[in-house]
Amino acid sequence: MNEFNHFEDNREYQSKRKNTWFKSVTMTVASGVMGSALTLGAINYFPNETKQSTEVVQEQAETNVSKVNAETVSTTSDGSIADIVEKASKAIVGVVNMQEQQANPFSHSTGNTQSGEAVESGTGSGVIFKQTDNETYIVTNNHVIEGASNIQVSLHNGEKLQAELVGTDSLTDIAVLKVNEKVDAEVLSFTDSSNLRAGDQVLAIGNPLGLDLSRTVTQGIVSAVDRSIEVSTSAGEWDLNVIQTDAAINPGNSGGALIDSNGNLVGINSLKIADSGVEGLGFAIPSNDVENIIDQLMKDGKIIRPYLGVGLMDLNQVPQFYQEQLPKNVEEGAIITQVEEGSTAETAGLQAEDILVSIGDQTITAANDLRESLYKDFSIGDKVKIYFYRDGEKKTVEVTLQGNGEKQVEKE
Repeated sequence: MNEFNHFEDNREYQSKRKNTWFKSVTMTVASGVMGSALTLGAINYFPNETKQSTEVVQEQAETNVSKVNAETVSTTSDGSIADIVEKASKAIVGVVNMQEQQANPFSHSTGNTQSGEAVESGTGSGVIFKQTDNETYIVTNNHVIEGASNIQVSLHNGEKLQAELVGTDSLTDIAVLKVNEKVDAEVLSFTDSSNLRAGDQVLAIGNPLGLDLSRTVTQGIVSAVDRSIEVSTSAGEWDLNVIQTDAAINPGNSGGALIDSNGNLVGINSLKIADSGVEGLGFAIPSNDVENIIDQLMKDGKIIRPYLGVGLMDLNQVPQFYQEQLPKNVEEGAIITQVEEGSTAETAGLQAEDILVSIGDQTITAANDLRESLYKDFSIGDKVKIYFYRDGEKKTVEVTLQGNGEKQVEKE
């Protein structure tokens, strides 16, 4: 699996400095998978889709004519919900996350499960978006396949096939899978999600609660567009751009399709608000965003973003000693816990214990601000000024941003 090694992400870092406090700093990002659902604070990521609630309304025309020419009218017509669902459902697959079973060294069990054996860890949904003469490509959520040693997909006809990971991105929660054959299935076409309006009818298709309820359909409307939801991912905190819908989404729906009234893909179902008493607050990643991410994953296997090469911690999380070194008017920022060797930050002269307060004209109030600013406001190759405090003195340094995974070969 392709993973990012962002030092800007909230992961574990140990500083090489002699300061014992920095040696004990542990930065951990927890990404818990329980059953088929990943809980992100008040937000749940769900592998697989929903349950269909179909309301049928019959209308009869009244007539005062005693003799009429009557003809049978089909109960289904082109563009009906049933027709749309029947076709679109053939593009929806089940995604099974298989992980190696870890042996318990204290167990003397003689059961059948052996150490290293792959067992089902969770299930989700996926959407077939492209086929060639000998390959089938599927889009799903990163959290559906995260940590998998083996990935299986279940087709609409019940056939199960092995899939391989083409690329994945934790922050945007998108992953691309490939099956090395052309399968008997439909391909869902993307449509322009920017045309969506609140009130537009949408359908959600997926596998709620596992494959036993595969290709379940639920109906709803677009509740809002251009929502920004803060989520916790294995790569750190992130503000995810989403479509809000009231179509029912349940554990197992993640990676499934949100389609419009024409049967086109407008989003990938990803999460819902899971607070007690909250209903009808589901979210999907817009198709326009998904297409852009897919293109990069198909090309590079990961999303290449501007990269600084530092480990960070929020200033309010460090001992008071470091905060006392700052001017009284400086109460927020991000403190560097480690600088990667050969990185842009090292070349620019940044050091552990430097306290970053702004990048360009963007204020840094916490570690996540730097990440968001790097990814959303700047591009690889940009020259940008970083303002920071060292030993209580404010300093400025200009850096040239590289892409993640690249390193400076020469120090300037």
